[in-house]
Amino acid sequence: MYDWLLFFHVLSAFLLVGALAFFWALVLVTRPGSSMLGGSASLSLARPATIAISIGVAGTLIFGLWLAIYLDAYHPWDGWIIASLVLWAIGSGTGARSGRELTPVGDTFPTPEARRRGIVLHSIASLAAVGVLVLMIWKPGA
Repeated sequence: MYDWLLFFHVLSAFLLVGALAFFWALVLVTRPGSSMLGGSASLSLARPATIAISIGVAGTLIFGLWLAIYLDAYHPWDGWIIASLVLWAIGSGTGARSGRELTPVGDTFPTPEARRRGIVLHSIASLAAVGVLVLMIWKPGA
């Protein structure tokens, strides 16, 4: 059982980080002045990544908590797990908000102010994901 839980937890993390990286690429190719994609094309490309990030966000939480409950060595109230959950919540919230800020309407891209807010929010979500990865790898205090 442990192997399957760990497999799905790590698979979810790969989906999440891969989708975050894809959205960074999408931010780069849709920058003003040198946009390589129209709004509708970028929306079409973003749909599968949105699904991947949703599965990754849900899967990391579900399988991560399941692992913490299943294993005797860890508990959901361990400090590094609580810190991971806080970063997970920050990353999920800011990531969802960045998506709303950066989503084009038809072929019209967001205003420069909305784009700037979206990039800042996506940066926070990405840093939160890196923080969770660091905590998951080194497990401080465990």
